[in-house]
Amino acid sequence: MSGKVQVKKQLIAKPAIAKPLATVPFENGFHFYIATGNYTGITATNLNEFAAKLQIIPNESIAFHFQRKDFENWIRYTIKDVALAERISRTKAGQSTEDLRKEILRTVEKSTSCAF
Repeated sequence: MSGKVQVKKQLIAKPAIAKPLATVPFENGFHFYIATGNYTGITATNLNEFAAKLQIIPNESIAFHFQRKDFENWIRYTIKDVALAERISRTKAGQSTEDLRKEILRTVEKSTSCAF
């Protein structure tokens, strides 16, 4: 028996990083509510629409979705932009609703200006 052991190198595939989706179907869009069951009638189906609608939705909708982490989750799991979702998750609670709106909007606009 020879003392040599032959080892085959095996390439391990890196998990594919999903590219953010440009537009999703309406039913998968972000539907803005001001409370459970109280739909505003406003929906965004991509990040550019999301940024535009974020500017006009009522403050109650910002507060409702932010505390439930809905913005972060939709961006992460539906749009598939994990990096943006992480940045949104770092938005500090405890600020005024208008300041929340501005910070989230800045974060999304910064991302969309690079991504699209």
